[in-house]
Amino acid sequence: MSIRVVALDHVQLAMPPGRESEAEEFYSDLLGFRVLAKPEPLASRGGRWFVSGDVQVHLGVEADFRPARKAHPALVVDGFDDLVAKLRDLGASWRWDEDLPGTRRIYVDDPFGNRVELIDGTP
Repeated sequence: MSIRVVALDHVQLAMPPGRESEAEEFYSDLLGFRVLAKPEPLASRGGRWFVSGDVQVHLGVEADFRPARKAHPALVVDGFDDLVAKLRDLGASWRWDEDLPGTRRIYVDDPFGNRVELIDGTP
């Protein structure tokens, strides 16, 4: 029998306690994810889960939180130029990355300083 990974279920990032509303503003309002209800006993621990199609991002609370500055999820985005314009209009901090020829992408930090890569999904 050969073994192979066939799907990615979710990516987990950490967040500080009590800042779920900021997570929702970024992941739901800006990136278009919807909140996914966490089952108990996980819900009572805080944090938020988000879903968009087959993509899930889970944010778990860490009391001794430190943002992921290098490790990151890479999300393919339809409407990439609209998102970049929205980030610009909001005065959000983001940066182009041109190190991968033929791929349009930017990096943005979530409200907690976790790095998130956003890739243009336009064919």
